[in-house]
Amino acid sequence: MQATELDHSDALRAFRERFHLPRTNGREQAYFCGNSLGLMPRSARDQVEEVLQQWSAEGVEAHFKGHSQWMPYHELVRDDLAAVVGALPLEVVAMNSLTANLHLMMASFYRPAGSRRRILIEARAFPSDRHAVASQIRWHGGDPATDLIELAPEPGQDLLTSEAIEAALATQGEQIALVLLPGIQYVTGQAFDIARVTAAAHAQGCQVGFDLAHAVGNLPLQLHEQGPDFAVWCSYKYL
Repeated sequence: MQATELDHSDALRAFRERFHLPRTNGREQAYFCGNSLGLMPRSARDQVEEVLQQWSAEGVEAHFKGHSQWMPYHELVRDDLAAVVGALPLEVVAMNSLTANLHLMMASFYRPAGSRRRILIEARAFPSDRHAVASQIRWHGGDPATDLIELAPEPGQDLLTSEAIEAALATQGEQIALVLLPGIQYVTGQAFDIARVTAAAHAQGCQVGFDLAHAVGNLPLQLHEQGPDFAVWCSYKYL
């Protein structure tokens, strides 16, 4: 009963009608998988059809004609994305896929040198993130077995606290080239304190980035003020 009452009192409940909800035996499902794939907007089919019509009418010229030209499309969404993540428009670009962008960011911000070669991530990181990090370590001649720190919660704890992250940076920071953490941990739902982690990492001379796949469109973000060196995200969960 309480859940039903909360649904009815939700100021945003009208937005539910903007999406298709999967059904089982004719009944709408309670959909809790938005962290994997968001629901299909009811407007999506018409929007796809509009692009197909543009393609059929203009062919290659559709890159440069019409109100939704393909060539500068990333510029059309830049300001809205900047507002969502709390960044300046010049700090944001829509391109590629999340893991491709993560590799591009690490190509710029993971610069192992001397004894500072390690990357710190959380235990049970999203699998594709862990694979990307391990491949970058190997690309630079390192070994994930020694150069990848997977920081787990304290025994008996479910969450990785800011204090635990700060303690790890205090003891191992001189060996860490890059800290890569999520905005929201996809297994536990924990939201990380981006500003606090960033400050702690920078204090130890580490670069710091965030995978915001499960945070963008889900939590208020102020990346320009919070100050990480980079962040990546995707658009098929909460955007």
